[in-house]
Amino acid sequence: MKCVFLITVAIGLVCHVSASVWPHPHLAAQEREVSRYLNGIENAILAHRNTASEANWAYDSNITDDNLDAKNEVATENAAFFKQISEHLSRYDYENFRNQDLKRRVKKLVGLGYSALPEKKFTEMLDAINNMKENYAKIKVCEYRDRTRCELALEPELTEILANSRDPEELKYYWQQWYDAAGAPTREDFQKYVDLNSEAAKLNNYDSGAESWLSAYEDDTFEEQADAVMEEMRPFYEQLHGYVRYKLRKYYGERVVSEKGPIPMHLLGNMWAQGWGNIADITSPFGDRQLLDVTDEMVRQGYNPIQMFEMGDEFFQSLNMTKLPPTFWEKSILEKPDDGRDLICHASAWDFSKQGDVRIKQCTRVTMEQFFTVHHELGHIQYYLQYENLPSMYRGGANPGFHEAVGDVLSLSVSTPKHLEKIGLLKDFVLDEESKLNQFYRSALTKLSFLPFAYTLDKYRWGIFRGDIKPEEYNCKFWEMRSKYSGVEPPVVRSEEDLDAPAKYHVSADVEYLRYFVSYIIQFQFHRAACEKAGEYVKGDPEKTLNDCDIYQSTEAGNAIKAMLQVGASKPWPDAMEVLTGVRRMSADAMIEYFQPLYDWLVAENERLGVPVGWEASDNWSTAG
Repeated sequence: MKCVFLITVAIGLVCHVSASVWPHPHLAAQEREVSRYLNGIENAILAHRNTASEANWAYDSNITDDNLDAKNEVATENAAFFKQISEHLSRYDYENFRNQDLKRRVKKLVGLGYSALPEKKFTEMLDAINNMKENYAKIKVCEYRDRTRCELALEPELTEILANSRDPEELKYYWQQWYDAAGAPTREDFQKYVDLNSEAAKLNNYDSGAESWLSAYEDDTFEEQADAVMEEMRPFYEQLHGYVRYKLRKYYGERVVSEKGPIPMHLLGNMWAQGWGNIADITSPFGDRQLLDVTDEMVRQGYNPIQMFEMGDEFFQSLNMTKLPPTFWEKSILEKPDDGRDLICHASAWDFSKQGDVRIKQCTRVTMEQFFTVHHELGHIQYYLQYENLPSMYRGGANPGFHEAVGDVLSLSVSTPKHLEKIGLLKDFVLDEESKLNQFYRSALTKLSFLPFAYTLDKYRWGIFRGDIKPEEYNCKFWEMRSKYSGVEPPVVRSEEDLDAPAKYHVSADVEYLRYFVSYIIQFQFHRAACEKAGEYVKGDPEKTLNDCDIYQSTEAGNAIKAMLQVGASKPWPDAMEVLTGVRRMSADAMIEYFQPLYDWLVAENERLGVPVGWEASDNWSTAG
């Protein structure tokens, strides 16, 4: 995934910490006391959050030992601060409070997350995560054709090579170099992290870290909902997978791509095979016929990163949303610094718990994909700005997936030919039936291919946290699950000597990933509702389809989205979803509707070509050392 929503706060997930309850005879008196207490500590909470954000920003934008020490010191101080608050509030009988809002505010603060650990172990946890993140950020790889030159970083060099090279041996080389460097060296830290994650979960009265993470969705059935959505999308994914494998086999030959097995993932245009959009040029149904890519036009017109963010800001303003504050432009990092410092380039949006202080850190490049990423990141920023006047414990997404979905809703409009024409990046583009299918296909390579990847990343970690996946089978089970759900395999044999999951940033950085799976589903529900309000979509009208909707300049759509964002985390997520969509449940029906023309075409075309659908098991990993 392109970005990560960072919460740099030492508050954990919602839970009830057991403690003796003060013997107050009247709940009403307790409620008055707690209300006064929360009002009294509000400014202190915001100040501690701000200090943590500043320390994390300093480290992530300049990885030095001094900045790491400062970041850890702040985290330890904050852990103690929030632990005091939790212990104080846990003495009240808040579960029986009649004031539901007050009860919700308390429950948001009594959950301690990793701060529940004793101070020494909390520090060990921070060290383990920071070590994995630092290893990830500092990796440099030698060039394929000149092994004496070893300065290639993930961003931008390896990312661009995986996207653009069509030499399978070169791609295999860089894939292996990255996974070898990003995975196995973290084994000790990864195991320490797993052990302490489990200990913290139990201190917070969860069975494991899996239940702790899932509690953010406030629904005991949410894991089953995700399973059901994945099964709902699986037939579509299998049709897309079969067609892509067929086209890659034609391009690379049968010695590189098998007819019925998993797809070798180094051929899919992305280091983790999480999105396949970069291979649209060699797999599209109708070649490069009007294949939408405005990168060259952006370069020709002299676009730069600042302009890309200005245009994203203007999009939000056209919806009657909030203009970016001056401090955003003063304090953000929108291009990779050229001063040689090590930094985490992974695109991220930041909230500093201070009026108007929101920032983005992104090593932005002038490409169409990055243009869409800009809008995604600004979606996080807009969410921050819309809920910044709520109490501190409500300043977050309704569930973790909401934050990720908001920016992508904008990207669904920005990526339409009609919008790119409006802003002058597309000229003389003829959208006939073949071109439309190419556009649906390219979008599916990004959106649909991502679902099993996102689903697997947390399904795998839940298995580890619950003890179902043992340390001696970490790597085997990882690739077994990647094959089962995504139908991909590593280009070289992997064994338990390797540890490949931390080669993805979110695993090394301890970032829950179900949020991205959820966001890719609910963004289409949000998109459909916004398009209806903009008058851009009418169900059954071939002139106003979900996949050709652009909500740009629609204040009606913008006001509806804004109303949902302003709820923040003050209500359970179904309440927030209902504000915009009128429904209260995650469903894949809007996504399926969006891509229905492509699905119908793929089924018919795969049948016509005799393309095998589904995949056989791979043998590219083993339990051997």
